[in-house]
Amino acid sequence: MDSETPPDEVLDELFATIQERQETLPEDSYTASLFTHEKGTNAVLEKLGEETTETILSAKDGDREELLAESADLVYHLLVLLAMEDRELDDLRVELRDRF
Repeated sequence: MDSETPPDEVLDELFATIQERQETLPEDSYTASLFTHEKGTNAVLEKLGEETTETILSAKDGDREELLAESADLVYHLLVLLAMEDRELDDLRVELRDRF
């Protein structure tokens, strides 16, 4: 993914990259390390908890830049969890659509 990626395609490209790392498990990839971590899914769940807390605190502190940074970390780790659970980004889209 590069800076030329249109904003409306970023999540799709990110999720595709996450799935590719899940399949190929490159040694120097943080994403791949989450799929092979000795704690398994718990490693990602812990990161989700951490990023959720950091997102909440940045919002509480009124730090708009930090809020975006932590929100991006939160979404990234959520997408990793979805990939771990063999779910697709479209599954999330359908769930969100069906709620409105």
